[in-house]
Amino acid sequence: MSRKYNFCAGPASLPEAVLQQAAAELVDFQGAGLSVMEMSHRSAEVVAIANKAEADFRELLNISDDYAVLFLQGGASTQFASVPLNLLGDKSSADYVNTGQWSKKAIKEGKRFADVNVVASSEDTNFTTIPAVDSWQLDKNAAYLHYTPNETIGGVEFLWTPQVDVPLVADMSSTILSRPVDVNQFGLIYAGAQKNIGPAGLTMVIVRKDLLGKASAHCPTMLDYQVAAENDSMYNTPPTYSMYLAGLVFQWLKDQGGLTAIEALNRRKAEKLYGFIDASAFYANPVEVASRSWMNIPFTLANTDLEKQFLAESEAAGLLNLKGHRSVGGMRASIYNAVPEEAVDALIAFMKDFEARA
Repeated sequence: MSRKYNFCAGPASLPEAVLQQAAAELVDFQGAGLSVMEMSHRSAEVVAIANKAEADFRELLNISDDYAVLFLQGGASTQFASVPLNLLGDKSSADYVNTGQWSKKAIKEGKRFADVNVVASSEDTNFTTIPAVDSWQLDKNAAYLHYTPNETIGGVEFLWTPQVDVPLVADMSSTILSRPVDVNQFGLIYAGAQKNIGPAGLTMVIVRKDLLGKASAHCPTMLDYQVAAENDSMYNTPPTYSMYLAGLVFQWLKDQGGLTAIEALNRRKAEKLYGFIDASAFYANPVEVASRSWMNIPFTLANTDLEKQFLAESEAAGLLNLKGHRSVGGMRASIYNAVPEEAVDALIAFMKDFEARA
C-alpha cells in the first residue's frame, strides 16, 4: 500500500526512511534480542542512543558547551509553567509577545507564577501580523522575554530574532530544525517533538547553563532544569523510544545535508504554495506577506460553501489533514521537514483542478 501525503500540524509526517529503519529494528534492535521500547534507560544501548542523539542535535544546531540540552516529557505546554518556575529567580515580572493561540496559552500559564507584561499583541489584526518591534513596551526589570517564533494555527511567523537585553525564550516547537538558527542569541529554546523532531512524547530544551540553579522553591523536581541537566535527562525514566526515533531523524537530517539544505527545500516548498495561492482568485491566505509561516500555510476558498467538498475530495486524492484548526476554520497545509516537495506539487495540482471544476 502506498503512503499518502500528510499535511497534519502535529503529530506530523516522519521521514519514510526513518520509519523503515524503525520498523526493521522494532523487534530486535541491532542484534540485542529485544526492542528499544523494552530496554532499561540505564542500559549501555539506550545510553549510547541518547548520547548520539544529543551529539547530532548539537551538531545540527551548532550548540556550544555553554548550553545544556535536555530530553524532557510533558510537551511544550508543560514548558509554559517550567519557564517562569526556572527563570524568574529573584524577579517577579516577565515579558511576553502575543501573536496567536500558543502565545496566549503561554501567557495564561505564565500569569500563575509571574507578573506578565504583554509587550505587544497582534490580536487586533486577528493574528495575521507580527507587531512592529518599535511598538513593544518592554519592562527593563523583566526576568526574560518569551515569544513564539511560529504560530501553527494562524500561520504567522517571526522571520527575524528579537534583540533584547534580557534572556530570550522561544517556543520553537514548529520551526526548530527547519533552518539554521543562532542559538547563542537565546537564553532558552524549547520544542515539542511532534513537528520536526519525532513522535509525540518528547520535548527538547536548550538552556544556557548560567540560567540553571534559579528555580523557585515551589518548582517541582521534575520541572527543574538543573535536576534534568545533572542527571543527563534521566532523573526518571525518559521517553526512550521517542528519543531513539528523534535520533534517527537527526541522522536523517545530517544525511540530507544538514539545516542549510533543509532550509533551501523548505523555502522552495513554501514559495511554491504561496505563489500558487497568490496567483489565484479562488484561494487566499490571510497573513501579511512579511509574516507568513514557512511551516503552516492556512488558506481559504472564495466560496466557503465548497470547503467540505474540497476536504472530502482532497482526502480521497491522498492529501490528508488539510482541515484548518477549529478556531479559525478554512484549510491549512503544514509542510514540515518530512513533507516531501512532491507532496506540495500534488497539493497544488489538486487545488488547480478543484478550482477549474468549481
